[in-house]
Amino acid sequence: MSIFYDQQNNIFHLQTHHTSYQMKVDSYGFLLHLYYGNRTEQQADQFLVYRDRGFSSNPCDVGEDRTYSMDVLPQEFPCLGTGDYRNAAFVLQQADGSWGCDFRYVSHTIKKGKYSLEGLPAVYASDKEADTLEIVLKDVSKDWEVTLLYGVLPEVDVITRSAIFRNHSPEQVIVEKAAACLDFVTGDFDVITFHGRHAMERNRERSRVGHYAHVIGSRRGTSSHQYNPMMILAAADTNEDQGQCYAMTFVYSGGFEGSVEKDQMNQTRMLLGLQPQQLRYPVAAGESFVVPEVILSFSNSGLNQLSHQLHQCIRSHVCRGRYQSVVRPVLVNSWEACYFDIDAQKLYGLAKEAADLGIDMLVMDDGWFGKRDDDNSGLGDWYVNEEKLGMPLQELIGQVNAAGLKFGIWFEPEMVSEDSELYRKHPDWAFTIPGRKPVRGRNQLVLDFSRKEVVDHVYEQLCRILDHNHIEYIKWDMNRSISDVYSHVAGEQGRVLYDYVLGLYEFLERLHENYPNILLEGCSGGGGRFDAGMLYYTPQIWCSDNTDAIDRLRIQYGTSFGYPVSAVGTHVSAVPNHQTGRSTPLQTRGVVAMAGTFGYELDLTKLSTEDKVSIKEQVAQYKELAPLILNGRYYRLSDPYTDDIAAWQILSGNQQEVLFYAVQLETHGNMPPVYVRLKGLREGVTYKDTRTGQRYPSDLLMNIGLPLSSATQEYQSYQMKFVMV
Repeated sequence: MSIFYDQQNNIFHLQTHHTSYQMKVDSYGFLLHLYYGNRTEQQADQFLVYRDRGFSSNPCDVGEDRTYSMDVLPQEFPCLGTGDYRNAAFVLQQADGSWGCDFRYVSHTIKKGKYSLEGLPAVYASDKEADTLEIVLKDVSKDWEVTLLYGVLPEVDVITRSAIFRNHSPEQVIVEKAAACLDFVTGDFDVITFHGRHAMERNRERSRVGHYAHVIGSRRGTSSHQYNPMMILAAADTNEDQGQCYAMTFVYSGGFEGSVEKDQMNQTRMLLGLQPQQLRYPVAAGESFVVPEVILSFSNSGLNQLSHQLHQCIRSHVCRGRYQSVVRPVLVNSWEACYFDIDAQKLYGLAKEAADLGIDMLVMDDGWFGKRDDDNSGLGDWYVNEEKLGMPLQELIGQVNAAGLKFGIWFEPEMVSEDSELYRKHPDWAFTIPGRKPVRGRNQLVLDFSRKEVVDHVYEQLCRILDHNHIEYIKWDMNRSISDVYSHVAGEQGRVLYDYVLGLYEFLERLHENYPNILLEGCSGGGGRFDAGMLYYTPQIWCSDNTDAIDRLRIQYGTSFGYPVSAVGTHVSAVPNHQTGRSTPLQTRGVVAMAGTFGYELDLTKLSTEDKVSIKEQVAQYKELAPLILNGRYYRLSDPYTDDIAAWQILSGNQQEVLFYAVQLETHGNMPPVYVRLKGLREGVTYKDTRTGQRYPSDLLMNIGLPLSSATQEYQSYQMKFVMV
């Protein structure tokens, strides 16, 4: 058992293989946070400091004791209304319009296995892999209850947190904020976040935590291109290979807010949870509200180790289904080959070329349904446009299968075009505000997935396609942010965005259960919804609409801090690149795309004979290496924002095989030699380059570095495999 309760001192002690997490129920019933860090068997309650702090309020229970204040004590679930003026994790508005709640300890339960959340994704684990702690808190004056949920996964050094609020009172209340909290009484920290924009997501940014609120988030209804729902708090001296760091990852795909702030006493509070700006969730008598899960992890060995723990958790305990850990089919997607101008002849031509090159699957992207020749019409009308294709879809799929390829298809189920049969029949199914003209994005509106009849209708349309055609892959896209948030059936509009996400998850869960052999890939204009919540349903996500290899180096670098290679959708595209106009060698494009699920995003029929030979070699090589690429331990070896080279490696679990990749970002005359230090190798042994036979001492590969040959072309790439001898 990884959860212990010291009844004499009222201390809970959660332990993973390398970390400890402690909290205490004090004499007033408050649940105080004590410690999170390196594993210890000792208890940290004696390190709480009680002093009279000016203008810090005191609970009525403590009488004349001015040394006791929630304004400075570290807490597990800080709420507005207890005299804590810092950023609250939970805000509740009462029926009379006032704010405030005061939750105290009532009971707890320790269970084998990992808790699950109704309607929401969550980390899962067997009874042998995890334990659950449930702590029940009750308000001192109202019949409200909160159950705090803690899941402990010792082997991956992860602790998860969630909460369920239950209203047992006769009056409706409003949840206005809900988040997970980590309090630190000491420490000099930096915060690492991941910002971006469409086609340039997850750029790493590191800032010093000071006496101000560092806030990230999304008000777009999705986790967004602009910020990723993952944050890292790192000691000031932490780097990739040493130092203490903490991660919080939100298992949720809607709006979110994360914040880090140093308080008046130099203590640090880190919060991650629902976006409060558009949240006013009514909880009527007898109802409950579930706070989405946050994954916590701590490393004392730097950022690479923290990433390894998150990767293992997501790969083995978030992603599910047939494609959780197996090699995915190498695919070619029709988008950059054809855009909207598709027909059966073109698609079959792609399929024949793909088959000759060893590619496994053809994906028919946008343009195959309804009235859809551009992005101004057709969304919502999910029926095959046989006139445009030139034949029934079933016949096309039969031809593609006969050529030796699987068949995949693109959908955008959450959207509707005003020029569509669906919108003309059900205009109230879209988010629009009465009396106002809608705000459009990509000339489309968003369907109200908070309404079951809307979800059911779209789901039934997709089923008619899936049930009558041999489809083995779905690309699920979502190509705009949500505005005009108004449901034409909901009462309190502050519940709509949360219920929208529940509707999305319910749809995806049905697909997962009823079509278990279909590979689902998530997408939102590329990486606009790249989060752990979506990975629960879609084991891979299209990393970015930007397929430029050099930009992708930076996008995939930022993504690697929290998400495994197996989750990252990566393709080789044409040059000049369609987004940037940049030209890079085909080998380099292949090297970059091999840090993911791998595929092609170009017109194979227009390739030269030389390029076809190279692609056939790339495909064969990826298939050989894919089990290690997708399931090995990924190391960042350089920083592509500051270094002249982008380098990474993938190491097998037994340290016997190493894949090394690098791309030269700067090329100059008479360049000095470049050495790249490898990491995690077994000490005192020799590794052999499988291509050249050259042997290298492991200690020197890690301390001096691998010498790279001089670049002979712009954006030259390097690709090596080493085996232990």
